[in-house]
Amino acid sequence: MRTHTYGERDYAFGQAMLTRRAVMHLTQVDLARFLAISRGAVLAWEAGSSYPKAEHLKAFIALCVERQVFAPGREAEEIRALWHAAHQKVLLDESWLSRLLSEPSPPIKGSAPGPSEQASARAKPVTGSAPSRRVDWDDALDSTFTVATSLNGQYWAAGGRCGEVRVWREGGQRLHLLWRAHTDTMLALAFSPDGTRLASGGEDGSLYVWKASDGTLLQRLQGHRGVVYGVVWSPDGTRLASGGGSRGSGEVVLWDARSGAHCGERMYTIASAPGSVLALDWSPRGELLVSGDSDGRLCWWDVQSGECLMQRQGHQGAIQSLRISPDGHRLASCGDEGTIQVWDLESGERLRRLRRDRPYERLNITGVKGLTQAEIASLRGLGAIEEETLPL
Repeated sequence: MRTHTYGERDYAFGQAMLTRRAVMHLTQVDLARFLAISRGAVLAWEAGSSYPKAEHLKAFIALCVERQVFAPGREAEEIRALWHAAHQKVLLDESWLSRLLSEPSPPIKGSAPGPSEQASARAKPVTGSAPSRRVDWDDALDSTFTVATSLNGQYWAAGGRCGEVRVWREGGQRLHLLWRAHTDTMLALAFSPDGTRLASGGEDGSLYVWKASDGTLLQRLQGHRGVVYGVVWSPDGTRLASGGGSRGSGEVVLWDARSGAHCGERMYTIASAPGSVLALDWSPRGELLVSGDSDGRLCWWDVQSGECLMQRQGHQGAIQSLRISPDGHRLASCGDEGTIQVWDLESGERLRRLRRDRPYERLNITGVKGLTQAEIASLRGLGAIEEETLPL
């Protein structure tokens, strides 16, 4: 990835990327999730301080074509101009561009079925003429934002931009069900511990519980004020926790997932302002819930009282995922800045900080001439090292 010092920022390119993202009504987090990169990378493009890799730029262009961002009749011209502006090391693949523009545009998304229609309808089983219909995973996962597997391995599920749920069986080898669950991008999926139910949440603010075997709608859980980013079942499957938020505020909601008169009722809402809650996990005994938000903060919650027991600033960017170990002793969190932090669950003490090698990891620049202090600082931030020299 080509980078620039502050004085060399490519503001024209950054504005071009920001404008097209805005036209698609995507946040930086949305685009980052779609391209499987960090939000920081999107931020750097739009700030004009770096350019995307060729594969990321192609995926971005394909998304723009699908959402009809480029001017009609001038798509090829604008795509070539964008590719040139991005200073790619390889030439634009004209055959790829031709295939991309020759594909028919997808129809404008309609509304998902209303609650009554969903409750009475079942997901469409996927069948085929061949006795052993296999799945093209590359096609299925092209627009996927969230995946889940049942604990017994019987079902795999994926959801993404179009609000569809896909469920596979046989270790992900056979597509079993396909249905439209949400009116907008789906961001969260989770199977119940026994594998019989599937919870889904998304940008439309809806949270649903489905029967995993046939896609029947079991519950519609109402109460979120904004986007639903995460959902997780309690270890015994009797409660459901969901995290989300809208601009300026986040929330964690606990739901009664037991069968009976109180099924689907909201137990209580925990405010977690100002960052939206993106990730959640339960302790093995179910008495503790940990959340991670868009500001990089971790919160430990007492499930019975809803009280925040402690907070830790875990990451410099948003926390995208977290997991508590099966023995309940440790917590791992993953953030936008590319690190994994390991914590003691009881004390909240940070135990380890893991990160993959940066571009100039362990490169010794001691004594290198011709570098400014700003360039040296940038290299050190990318992993380079300087050895201390002792005076003679």
